[in-house]
Amino acid sequence: MQKKYFFFDIDGTLTDRVTNEVIPSAKRTLDQLQANGHFVAIATGRAHYKARPIMEALGLHNMVCAGGGAIVIEDQLVGNRPLDLEKAKQIAKEAEQLGLGVLFALSDSQEVVSKDDRFVTQVGPRQEPTTYRIDDTLDIEQLETIYKLYIALPKTSQQILTTKDVLPSLYYVPEYLMYQIDEKDQGIRQLMAQLNAPLADVVVFGDDTNDLVMFDPDWFSIAMGNAVDELKERADFVTKANTEDGIEYACRQYGWI
Repeated sequence: MQKKYFFFDIDGTLTDRVTNEVIPSAKRTLDQLQANGHFVAIATGRAHYKARPIMEALGLHNMVCAGGGAIVIEDQLVGNRPLDLEKAKQIAKEAEQLGLGVLFALSDSQEVVSKDDRFVTQVGPRQEPTTYRIDDTLDIEQLETIYKLYIALPKTSQQILTTKDVLPSLYYVPEYLMYQIDEKDQGIRQLMAQLNAPLADVVVFGDDTNDLVMFDPDWFSIAMGNAVDELKERADFVTKANTEDGIEYACRQYGWI
C-alpha cells in the first residue's frame, strides 16, 4: 500500500461541534491509518500550546498548528512563527487610537497582555481559557514578538479600522477581531519538505472556511458532509458528515484502511 500523509482539521472534522468530543470512528480510523504505515497529523489554526494536548490524546506525534506558523514532527516543535511584527504594530496602534481594547499574545501560552481592561469592558471575556495581564507601561513600539492580536472590534463595525486588511484576520465570534497566521497549506508544505516526501501523497480533511487555504490542487482534499458549500466545491471528494463516520467512510472508499 502506498504511504499517504494525512492532515486532519479538528473542530467539525475530528470532533463533534455539539459535544466537542472526538468522534469514536475518527479515533479508530486514525489508529488504523497509523497501523497501516501512513503518516497522520493534525492541521489546525490553534496555537501550539492549545493543540498539543489534543494531538497527544489522539495518539499522534505530528501536526501543523498555529494556522501553519508552527509544525511538530515526532513530538518536536519545529519553529513557531509569529505575525509580521511591523504590520501587527501598525494595526494595534490604529486600534488604540480608535479607543479599542487590544490584547497581545506575546508567547506560546494562554496569557494575553494589554495596557488596560478596555477589551473585556467593551466585549467581555474571551470564550476560552485566557490569562489576562494588565501592564500600563506596555509600549507597542518595544514589542519584539506578537503571535496573535485580539481587537475589541465587532464585525458590524469592522470598516472603521482602515488597517484591518494589512494582515489576514478572522472572526471566530462576532464580538472581536482576531489576527493569527492563516497558512495551513504552507505549514503542510514545510512539514513535507522536512520529511522529503512528495506533495502528491498528501490527503487533507476539513469542514469550514478556515480550511479553504489547505484545499490545495497539489494534493487530495476531502470535505466532510457537514462542510460549508464553498469547501465542498473545492474538494476532490465529499464524504459523509463527521458524525456519520465520514472519516472512516472516506478512508475505506479509497482503501487506506
